[in-house]
Amino acid sequence: MSKVLIADKLSSEAEKIFSANKISCDIKVGLDESEIIDIANNYHAIVVRSATKITQKIINSGKNLKVLGRAGIGVDNIDINSATDNGIVVMNTPYGNSITTAEHTISLMMSLARNISQADQSTKLGKWEKSKFMGTELFGKVLGMIGCGNIGSLVAERSIGLKMNVLVYDPFVSEEQLKKIGAKKVELNDIYDLADFITLHTPLTSETKGILNKDTMLKCKKGVRIINCARGGLIVEEDLLKLLEENHVAGAALDVFDEEPPKNKNLFKAKNIILTPHLGASTKEAQENVAIQIAQQISDYLLNDVIVNSINVSPISIEEAPLLKPYLGLCQNLGKFGGQILESNIKKINVTFKGSVSKINTKPLTSTLISSILSIKMESVNLINAEVVAKNKNIEIVNSFQEQTESHESEISIKIITEKEVLNYAGALFAGCSRIISINGMRIEAEISKTMLYTSNNDKPGFIGSLGTELGNANVNIATFNLGRTGSGEAVSLIEIDGKIETELVKRLEKISNVKKIKKLSF
Repeated sequence: MSKVLIADKLSSEAEKIFSANKISCDIKVGLDESEIIDIANNYHAIVVRSATKITQKIINSGKNLKVLGRAGIGVDNIDINSATDNGIVVMNTPYGNSITTAEHTISLMMSLARNISQADQSTKLGKWEKSKFMGTELFGKVLGMIGCGNIGSLVAERSIGLKMNVLVYDPFVSEEQLKKIGAKKVELNDIYDLADFITLHTPLTSETKGILNKDTMLKCKKGVRIINCARGGLIVEEDLLKLLEENHVAGAALDVFDEEPPKNKNLFKAKNIILTPHLGASTKEAQENVAIQIAQQISDYLLNDVIVNSINVSPISIEEAPLLKPYLGLCQNLGKFGGQILESNIKKINVTFKGSVSKINTKPLTSTLISSILSIKMESVNLINAEVVAKNKNIEIVNSFQEQTESHESEISIKIITEKEVLNYAGALFAGCSRIISINGMRIEAEISKTMLYTSNNDKPGFIGSLGTELGNANVNIATFNLGRTGSGEAVSLIEIDGKIETELVKRLEKISNVKKIKKLSF
């Protein structure tokens, strides 16, 4: 009999589903890492919410583990790489708490507008300070949304119902989709320039971390109000506190924090800020929804090998696995490359499989590629739902096949068409390693490594020297340098870097003469 450990507080509906499926279930809430390590080998599945962290040590100790379930969206508390290495499926429930989180965002926005929290505290102290808590109407105000996925679209619909003017910055949402709900697609700087209220609805990635900082918030209208129910780390907390103190930001409401529980005591002292303890998904309905969903998903997998909402696994048969494994790694790297290079809304992705790879099951390869492209900027996209998400975003996916290749046994070519640019590139396996072999018609031989720098530039004398000087001055070491040229004035390079590349360094590199684009890449 299969056995499941529920390690965090979960609705009793989950137990009922496991029992109905004749799966044994133990509830042990509040265990620390060492306690879970001691018992992990007794279970085939572990279910968590956000409190318990499933670490590499826990995963390595659970020799019988088959699946890890997160009742909710974010899987930051699960070591996905270790789970994948150990052949363990990681599942989440990306849609169970969307309404609840959207409603909490609206609640905080209303509370900010009318100083509800502060007025409540004052009145309970026996004061009567009507003039002190002068508020502002939401009617007619501009709501700027950074990101517009499942939760964001619900916030947009509800805000439009309040007669607000909704502006959205999201490279992966089309103008047509936003028009359907009455919102308008804009650039990020338009959000800063025009918004009276700003809400965040984006995952925490290297690109979105600290997206609201001193510089960007100073671009905002004086008196802007900011709400974050998405992810801690999207706002630089100390910068926010400084601008609240200076009254450039009129108010803020945070449900998520850099550290949880928050340890920044300055947050507790600010007078014009509302803090809630990560309540976005905390309603009876949402708790039941995610509990039911994750219990059913785990039951289906343990009993029938059905995989739904998997973060790390695509449907692959036992016979196909050894053959597909190296190509899955290549597609993941190629997807991450394209996703990090492009900046605007994707319209179409063409994938061409050439040579021997064209003769095998390419569906999981396509799913892996699309998932890796979209996951750079989107939440709740994985190998299972990648093509569905693409379809919902009006992204056309085209596969083609060629038996012949130019120089390798197998090649995978990708053409990504966006609203503003076209990116053509290709990759291949060489000695088991992923390589980029062409970019926009320029031949290049670059093995993909952990940290890289991508440059696109006019092919003029002195560029490489200037680039090397800036990197040297920043104490950044070049491991390998791979150059591609058209012979007619254009060049690209992929540079393997030892260590990290700071954002400030990228800004300096962008100022080098003849630079068209510079991107730091992580794989």
